[in-house]
Amino acid sequence: MAKQNRNTGRMASHGNMESDSEPEGMDNALHKLFLAKAAQSNELREALESHLEETEEHISRLEEVFESLDESVKNKTCKAMQGLIAEGDEIVKEQKDSSALDAGIIAACQKVEHYEIATYGTLCAWAEQMGHGEALELLRQTEEEEVTADEKLTEVAETVANQRAQSE
Repeated sequence: MAKQNRNTGRMASHGNMESDSEPEGMDNALHKLFLAKAAQSNELREALESHLEETEEHISRLEEVFESLDESVKNKTCKAMQGLIAEGDEIVKEQKDSSALDAGIIAACQKVEHYEIATYGTLCAWAEQMGHGEALELLRQTEEEEVTADEKLTEVAETVANQRAQSE
């Protein structure tokens, strides 16, 4: 088993798990629900609602990660996520009556997905380095679901939203 560095261990156990931890994760989940309701196409609405269910599972899974590390969940506000959520809200307001609304929602959601993918990728690397196999397995599962959600958003953009945005 790799030796755990105290500083890396601290970051891995709580400092960087803010992307979906409570309450930040619920803010993100509520934002996905808001975006799903704003979406014009059924395809985008369904993709966001499906990922919303996964996000709720991600929160639960992160709690399992903390348990496996004998750590308590430390709620931390993520300014980057707050900024991404605010940007998504702005896009919805600006594009409200536009055929580009779904394309804008997808762009905003993909920024969130990419941030989450980067965060989970980092956490996976740290968990592996420190020999936290159970945490690694849970984090990888979430990372893979984030990648799949991003791919689904790309599919909806390419088959529906971008074409609709060009029609205006």
